[in-house]
Amino acid sequence: MSGDPSNQPVWLITGASRGIGAAIAARAHEQGCRVVVIARGEEAISTAGRLGLGAIAIQADVSDVAAAQSAVDETIATFGRIDVVVNNAGVHRGGKVERLSPEDWQTVLNVNLTGALNMIRAAKPHMGSGSSIINIGAVVGFRGFPGDVAYASSKAGLSGMTNALAIEMAKQGITVNLVIPGLVLTDMTSGLTDAAMDNMKAKIPMGRLGQDREVAEVVYWVTQSRYMTGATVPVDGGLMCSFGVVSP
Repeated sequence: MSGDPSNQPVWLITGASRGIGAAIAARAHEQGCRVVVIARGEEAISTAGRLGLGAIAIQADVSDVAAAQSAVDETIATFGRIDVVVNNAGVHRGGKVERLSPEDWQTVLNVNLTGALNMIRAAKPHMGSGSSIINIGAVVGFRGFPGDVAYASSKAGLSGMTNALAIEMAKQGITVNLVIPGLVLTDMTSGLTDAAMDNMKAKIPMGRLGQDREVAEVVYWVTQSRYMTGATVPVDGGLMCSFGVVSP
């Protein structure tokens, strides 16, 4: 990082200890931003440590209102400002509707949807014109999969939240956008068999899975566009626009 640190933008990123969240944190830090890595586990500490100067870790469960507020309070106490909030924290509980427990349903909504709202409500008083909120959605929020009702519902809810808040915050100069990663190489996909991986690739027009850094680059770009708000931005190799179509 260079220049006066107090002038460097501050990014709050939830679910940032690994995968897409960690890649977003790394991209922002590379651009000279100060970064707050928020996650429930101790991995947040090691992720922030790898980034080095200008990065801190906060362990918090964003589904808890008090924990989200505490994370924001600690950020302000440390850095004095908030410029970007990225709501990436998410959990998944699969199962067809008759097997989905009320507890699993509520857990998914609490983290994926209410957690985003908790962070936005806590951070907004500290955000001014030129600030940005990025919600991380999912393809299933637009193209439902069987056995994924809780996750799909939570991500569809993020789309509605993004649109409503984009209008609500426009006059304050705060942009609110939704970025939708497609199938991305992660710790989870690394354990797939070759056959399973080939099956996934066959559904994607570009014929490959994405990289978490490719999602991070788009997230950073969206925050720099001051006339883009309420937008839904897929980063999916063409997956959303080709559903039900077999690639030639």
